[in-house]
Amino acid sequence: MINTQKWIRHRIGGKPWDDAPERLGDVYDPTTGKVAQQVAYASVSEVDAAVDAAAEAFASWRNASLAQRSTVMFKFRELLNDRKGDLARIVSAEHGKVVSDAGGEIQRALESVEYACGIPTLLKGGFSENASTRVDVYSIQQPVGVVGVISPFNFPAMVPLWFVPTAIACGNTVVLKPSEKDPSAANFIAEMFAEAGLPDGVLNVVHGDKVAVDRLLEHPAVKAISFVGSTPIARYVYETGTAHGKRVQALGGAKNHMVVLPDADLDLAADAAVSAGFGSAGERCMAISVVVAVGESGDALVSKIKSRIADVKVGSGASCEMGPLVTGVHRDKVTSYLDAGVSQGAVLAVDGRDHPIDGDEGGFWLGPTLFDHVGTDMTIYTDEIFGPVLSVVRCGTYEEAVEVVNRNRYGNGTAIFTNDGGAARRFQNEIEVGMVGVNVPIPVPVAYYSFGGWKESLFGDSHAYGPHGVHFFTRSKVVTSRWLDPSHGGVNLGFPQNT
Repeated sequence: MINTQKWIRHRIGGKPWDDAPERLGDVYDPTTGKVAQQVAYASVSEVDAAVDAAAEAFASWRNASLAQRSTVMFKFRELLNDRKGDLARIVSAEHGKVVSDAGGEIQRALESVEYACGIPTLLKGGFSENASTRVDVYSIQQPVGVVGVISPFNFPAMVPLWFVPTAIACGNTVVLKPSEKDPSAANFIAEMFAEAGLPDGVLNVVHGDKVAVDRLLEHPAVKAISFVGSTPIARYVYETGTAHGKRVQALGGAKNHMVVLPDADLDLAADAAVSAGFGSAGERCMAISVVVAVGESGDALVSKIKSRIADVKVGSGASCEMGPLVTGVHRDKVTSYLDAGVSQGAVLAVDGRDHPIDGDEGGFWLGPTLFDHVGTDMTIYTDEIFGPVLSVVRCGTYEEAVEVVNRNRYGNGTAIFTNDGGAARRFQNEIEVGMVGVNVPIPVPVAYYSFGGWKESLFGDSHAYGPHGVHFFTRSKVVTSRWLDPSHGGVNLGFPQNT
């Protein structure tokens, strides 16, 4: 008999799911390499139960007033702000990123929640009076229905909060499937939503693997899917979901380049390369994984990056800046690229395996790694490594650098470091990437814009959160009406109420 206190449960219909799971998965403490707890893996019937709960709740939640929805969002925002330290510790314990980094993730998530608090304004439609004689035409935005959200391990709090608040505020109901590697943040978020007054069934959480994902993609009652993950899985999610008639936004992988021109402030560029390359152990879809050193900037820039890497504190202590990777399997995969890079002719300028670690020897550790003189045909360049590995590609001219970036199959984020405004403006126009930074290494948009890349970094035509999020989670309807006689609702001398 399974002890129900020792495994992480689904949340379906507003309460924990108590049925004994058919399968369990291990959740590790990445700092020690030991199993910390286990998580239930949903069966098809359990995913169906979550979808049924969401479908039942949709019948009433879709008709909840904008005032009611925004009230829930404001209450949730306050709870999240009050308990962000608790959530950061949950994220750190299961993902491995240091608590300060986890806190930054949640602070960015708060921005998306705050955007969703403005849903009464965001869902205002258009109106044309007397489009024809005594005929008015107006547009309204209505929810799509039950939405599936499939989120990755690297941002177990922020990515769900990119999608869930906007989806709910627009009147949809949600089944959230977080990564099985760090599942507890999703439950914590769902509990706060319930405390904020969200009705039972509006947000459900199912844990698991491909079984749960496939059922969400195939279930006829699920109308839309939001996904973030690797490009091969994003393509699979998009193709499978759309084949089953769903609206799908699937954000994939990345190989983000930082172009450094000779006139750039090289100290600023070196700081940015280390921060953006090794923050969260490189497990970010917006991490800088390639520095493109143009002209004479190369030697000095590499030297400055090396000196900064030596000072990066890796470990689990409170003063540490970088934690372990999420699992042993992933750490070993990332480490294998170090040998591959050397064998293919790159210069291993800094070997992360030799970096001092302040932590348990059994943890999934790998220090910052730097390759120089990397060719664009090498696997350390072509593959999304998703770890603390930074590659330096050298180019002779600005034009060559732009060609390198544009030739890459990914198009998530990029940056240019320069003191030349003309070069920066030309770069933002010519570069074939969805998010561009000018002297900003990680150009993640603020919540009232939208997040998403180009090329093989995005499948579908809708970016995440912001205006694109509202558009994705609603369907437009245009109404043409003619009323021959006015109607009156009677006299009421009380102050008008927003209900």
